[in-house]
Amino acid sequence: MHMDDEMIFKALADASRRRLLDVLFERDGQTLSELQAHLTTMTRFGVMKHLQVLEDAGLVATRKVGREKFHHLNPVPIQQVYDRWVSKYSQPWSQALTGLKFTLENQTMSAANMHVYHIFIRSTPERIWQALTDGNMTEQYYFGTRVESTWKPGAPYQYISAADGAVPNGAPMLKGDVLEADPPRKLVTTFSPLWMGENPGSSKVTFEIEPRGDACRLTLTHEDLGTGHLAAGVIDGWATVFSSMKTLLETGEALVVAQAAM
Repeated sequence: MHMDDEMIFKALADASRRRLLDVLFERDGQTLSELQAHLTTMTRFGVMKHLQVLEDAGLVATRKVGREKFHHLNPVPIQQVYDRWVSKYSQPWSQALTGLKFTLENQTMSAANMHVYHIFIRSTPERIWQALTDGNMTEQYYFGTRVESTWKPGAPYQYISAADGAVPNGAPMLKGDVLEADPPRKLVTTFSPLWMGENPGSSKVTFEIEPRGDACRLTLTHEDLGTGHLAAGVIDGWATVFSSMKTLLETGEALVVAQAAM
């Protein structure tokens, strides 16, 4: 078994840690104090230890705002387990088995408006940046779409759909503008999902690449996404995109995924 998988299964083996994941599923982006309120028999230090195990396994992503640390459910490792052991046998079971089909209608706006993902990739910052910005590479992991842009601040970008995509072949599936580009460390864009039809609205996506020894941590923060079926589909889609990118960069082989995930 892969070491990352061992950490995931170890983290999920404890009932208290599963309870913390359930609480974050119900409302994402909670502080330590908010999470401790759901484990009243456990000390603050005990909750911190459980959260650290979940973070080490990649099941929880965190962000700091001032002195506060907010915790977000990170579905990417579960998607990776699915991709490795389940997808080759039964693609239609993915959302039922992984729990990646989030229902956000009942979340508060503050929780639903921001989603944070972490993934560790055994690659260089330059190679990960290339994977984000090179159409030859996005075709292999981003639902068959080819990204096009100069990647200069203020420039537009678009992902051109494959023949079997949600929009006609050669038409843009996704578009936006580059707000910030600092290769190979940070990329900030707007995000308009054209597969939703006219006036799809716009949200904000930030990619951050941090070297960590022989690997890099890629963090995605999606803000202002809102609630409803679009948000649920995009959340599912990012987990699949990140898992597919990791497979491509670490093995050189493309991971075939279905367009319907986004």
